[in-house]
Amino acid sequence: MEPLGVHHVSINISDTTRSLAFYTEVLGGTQRTDRPAAFGFGGAWIDVGGQQVHLIEAAVPPNLGQHFAIQVANLEEAVAELRARGLAVSDPSPVGSGQQAFLDDPDGNAIELHQAASA
Repeated sequence: MEPLGVHHVSINISDTTRSLAFYTEVLGGTQRTDRPAAFGFGGAWIDVGGQQVHLIEAAVPPNLGQHFAIQVANLEEAVAELRARGLAVSDPSPVGSGQQAFLDDPDGNAIELHQAASA
């Protein structure tokens, strides 16, 4: 097997409308229009950069450390913007050669904001 990258991650959410607003209006994603309506459960597909986040309306599991990361160009600016919206975001901290900060979506799903080291 030769993986080419991560195509998408799926997370459980309790309210599609609320989560769709968070992932598009707050985090800057774009709702996709190609999600099949025949799935039999609520949700949405969101473009985030070159990958997707699939929102699945189902029971949200407890947060035991699982998360996904969104890469940002400037972590300090992203944290300041989100805090200005009233969101709780951790202080940026080093991870490897980059930096990270964390926040939760409206259902408590953890999201890492990641800034790669500049070359």
